[in-house]
Amino acid sequence: MPEASGSVLAFDFGTKRIGVAIGTQLGAGRLASACALTTIASEAADARFAAITALIAEWQPVLLLVGRPLNDDGTAHELTARCERFANQLRGRFQLPVEQVDERFSSTEADANLRQRGLSWQERKTQVDAEAALIILQSWSELHARSHSPA
Repeated sequence: MPEASGSVLAFDFGTKRIGVAIGTQLGAGRLASACALTTIASEAADARFAAITALIAEWQPVLLLVGRPLNDDGTAHELTARCERFANQLRGRFQLPVEQVDERFSSTEADANLRQRGLSWQERKTQVDAEAALIILQSWSELHARSHSPA
């Protein structure tokens, strides 16, 4: 994992949409800031990677994160292999470090957060994937903060 500061892009991969969040890393996984960025609403790989290419050009990330869906018991989910493939494609196309992050319950938590902010179900539907990517980013940061803190 890179210890350098810089932008980190997080992805909540789905077959219909990919949520994206951005954070500024201070090193050792600590985030100075993080926010939900956008949702790529396309099932076509070419359109998805064109959008991701534009985001990478704009934000110049030092690290990419991909949510790794798992069942409640930690076993592989039906989308786990597809997310791993997506992570490998990102690594190969952009020559950037890519980490996978356990994303169990991120969409449920994202929807609850948006509901708590008073958004209607229509508004939540358009924002839940980017919000889930933000939760993935925050989970990664919390995990790295714990692993780098003195015992």
